[in-house]
Amino acid sequence: MVEGLHLHPALLLMLGALPLAVLQGRSRQLWQLILPLLVLGAVMALPADTTVRIQLVGLELAPLRVDKLSLVFGYVFALIIFIGNCFALQVDDGAQHVAAAFYAASGLGAVFAGDLITLYVFWEIMMVASVWLIWRRRRQAAYDAGFRYLIIHALGGMLLLAGIIAYWLHTGSLAFEALEGGGAAFYLILVAFLINAAAPPLHAWLPDAYPEATVTGTVFLSAFTTKTAVYVLARGFPGTELLVWLGVFMTLYGVIYAFLVNDIRRLLSYHIISQVGYMVAGVGLGSALAISGVAAHAFTHILYKALLLMGAGAVLQMTGRSRLTELGGLYRSMPVTFLLYMIGGLSISAFPLFSGFVSKTMIIEAAAVDGRGVVFLLMTLAGVGTFMSTTLKLPWYTFMGRDAGLRPAEAPLNMRIAMGIAALLCFLIGIFPGWLYAILPYPVDYQAYTAGHLIKEMQLLLFTGLGFFLFLRVLGGKEKISLDLDWFYRVPGKQTLARVGSGIRRIDTGFRDAFMLGFRRAEEKATHLRVSGWPLRSWPTGSMAFWTAIVLALLLAFGMGE
Repeated sequence: MVEGLHLHPALLLMLGALPLAVLQGRSRQLWQLILPLLVLGAVMALPADTTVRIQLVGLELAPLRVDKLSLVFGYVFALIIFIGNCFALQVDDGAQHVAAAFYAASGLGAVFAGDLITLYVFWEIMMVASVWLIWRRRRQAAYDAGFRYLIIHALGGMLLLAGIIAYWLHTGSLAFEALEGGGAAFYLILVAFLINAAAPPLHAWLPDAYPEATVTGTVFLSAFTTKTAVYVLARGFPGTELLVWLGVFMTLYGVIYAFLVNDIRRLLSYHIISQVGYMVAGVGLGSALAISGVAAHAFTHILYKALLLMGAGAVLQMTGRSRLTELGGLYRSMPVTFLLYMIGGLSISAFPLFSGFVSKTMIIEAAAVDGRGVVFLLMTLAGVGTFMSTTLKLPWYTFMGRDAGLRPAEAPLNMRIAMGIAALLCFLIGIFPGWLYAILPYPVDYQAYTAGHLIKEMQLLLFTGLGFFLFLRVLGGKEKISLDLDWFYRVPGKQTLARVGSGIRRIDTGFRDAFMLGFRRAEEKATHLRVSGWPLRSWPTGSMAFWTAIVLALLLAFGMGE
């Protein structure tokens, strides 16, 4: 049974991605730009408060559920597909383009899923498609990081499936709505969502894998996995107290580690964790203002984080370097990239007139309205670290400061156009936030540009800037390894697997040697019987048993060989 018939944006994108595998040159580039516009049009054509239901093997599924919460994410997902494709026009790699499209389609499918089975299917497609954006960099570090990424997300997928089964057995329903209770299903699904949100301690897959992805692939990676996780948390777990404190911890954890790392894309990856922390905390607060703030901040974050990573990617593309200690003085030869990056930096720092100011402050304000003084102060403190590392430290040591003598050309035109589109949106949202507020899931009576908000933010930002320049000599990048929680599975975990593998090989060798010894003894006995004049058929166990034993021994020896 199907109630209503509407074009699903995810299916449109998947089908439209297939020609990218064979198209070449201008035809492929043109289709890369047309396809996301068609997807955006399909999202905009979806009528609000619509659900498409089907009956499948006795289960009622809702592969398309449209409401204001899903539409906010649908709009920005379609926008970032266009921007990301524009940034990647020069890349002649059909496999990467198809993987990016399927990855983006899985994000769209997840945010429009009205049941847990549909959500799970798109969740798994997201895992498989996204890892190719890491592996297509074609170097050993990328293969290793992608494999670790795959293991963590496979774990999340198994937990999600187990949670869905437990939920269905307990309630008899597969509808994806706010989950209640505190049983096994509740926590299995919650943990699965938090893995994709990069919540500690299972967060290190993000700063491990994203810096190893392709230059263009990282732009897509920054948009879909964690923000889809934010959406499903907002849909399934609003008002969960645990998320308030976990989100606050994420905001601080990300900015602290961003200070410690030397690679510019790794630094920005840690800031994804920090910014998602604001959204996770907002979901935990659960009020209408907080959930609308989460949706607004996810919208702006996707745009300014893509802009930041496009700037960092342009530097890597044109110089072949991504470490702060190897960069410096690039404003001389890459001034456009520098200026566009700074718009992203001002946006993520919630600087007035830029997009982050009108979205991040909404979540912080929701904490204040809810009487959460400690939460308010800690999230404000995290904003100080964001401004210092992303907007001051990274651009200073990459574009300004010491001249490393590098004189690369500007980024290609299509990359600058993509950055320019994202920068323009960051600026327009910051100046005219009304249209963003109008599409949020709940009506909000929130004014970002009040005297109190402006004074608070400017004081924090100006004094943070003063502190940065006072301690400039000690804040630069360092040639060192910053250990994170992934150390436990990258070092001891690898050693444990090696020991376990060694033990299994010894057991395997022992069994094989034992079977081969038995085979040789049987063969020697048969030879002895022939030499002594005994016919083989007169062997006590009979010839059939003898040959059966030989065949079994050979099969076992072959099967247990290395």
